[in-house]
Amino acid sequence: MDRLTEPPESPARPADAARVNDYDSFAEAYAAENENSLVNAYYERPAMLALAADVTGRRILDAGCGSGPLSAALRDRGAVVTGIDASAAMVALARRRLGGDAALHVAALGDRLPFDDGAFDDVVASLVLHYLEDWGPALAELRRVLRPGGRLIASVDHPFVAYTAREPRPDYFATTSYAFDWTFGGRSVPMRFWRKPLHAMTDAFTAAGFRLSALTEPRPDPAARELFPDDFEALSTGTCFLFFTLEVPASSA
Repeated sequence: MDRLTEPPESPARPADAARVNDYDSFAEAYAAENENSLVNAYYERPAMLALAADVTGRRILDAGCGSGPLSAALRDRGAVVTGIDASAAMVALARRRLGGDAALHVAALGDRLPFDDGAFDDVVASLVLHYLEDWGPALAELRRVLRPGGRLIASVDHPFVAYTAREPRPDYFATTSYAFDWTFGGRSVPMRFWRKPLHAMTDAFTAAGFRLSALTEPRPDPAARELFPDDFEALSTGTCFLFFTLEVPASSA
């Protein structure tokens, strides 16, 4: 699911204080705001599309599809796209965008997915893995539904930025959570992400049976310079997200 900007940190709140990461409660506002935002429309999504390259005829699972902008872009490029998201409201927005016959499912990463083994040529996971403390179950399922030779293309919060841009700084080598609020229309929504060191990310991919093909730190689309003059320079000279291209080894047979 796409994200907006790097949020300010706030103290962790008790688990029962509010339901965290509840996209159902602000799906419309979120989808509207990130539709044309700098980090989504002119940085993260173009980078994902560039890494996917020619997708004509490829069966692609958009894992964490949100309201469907990446799914739509992949479909426009000739892919056969299936989308999943844990938020029913986001899936409803994606269906509104993609049409009533679109292959969309309410499903959470880490749960058993409603697909056969080897059902997809590619999986795109756009800014979703950092919602999870343990990547193992989610990556195992994504590995299962990919064919031999298939690809996982994933973007996450850059681990270096996550440990240097805020105070107090946690132990880089620990897996730690942080809580913050997003505000939409004057309403604050509690969120929680997980920080991991880079080696923990690559170890998780390897343990799930993936082989790292590329590690990418892209820059924003130059077209954004005139649209976002105040923020473009910072994003084009300092990283924000980290992108992985991973492969499922071809069958030895």
